[in-house]
Amino acid sequence: VQLQASGGGLVQAGGSLRPSCAASGRIFSNYVMGWFRQAPGKEREFVAATSWSRGTTYYVDSVLGRFTISRDNAKSTVYLQMNSLKPEDTANYYCAAGITYTAWPLPSRKDEYTYWGQGTQVTVSS
Repeated sequence: VQLQASGGGLVQAGGSLRPSCAASGRIFSNYVMGWFRQAPGKEREFVAATSWSRGTTYYVDSVLGRFTISRDNAKSTVYLQMNSLKPEDTANYYCAAGITYTAWPLPSRKDEYTYWGQGTQVTVSS
């Protein structure tokens, strides 16, 4: 599986962005797609995930109510709608894919994801 992320950019605080992640290769029904982010000098952290088959979603508390993860199975693409952006959301955002064996909770650790895309930079100015 290859993942290609795009759609980052520079936005003012309070603005919105919608990065996308296009997947190529075989995506199985038990796959989960996730977004992680990494700010300079910090560890890569989980942001959101969605199951490929059911569309179940899971978020880190800090983005609840502001970010929405969704997928378009026909296009093999996952999106991260980011609203009410804050300067602390500034980071390189990575998409990832892995296999889940449970319906809930969805994987949120980096080592639970096998495939990774390159990052797309999101910068939020104050």
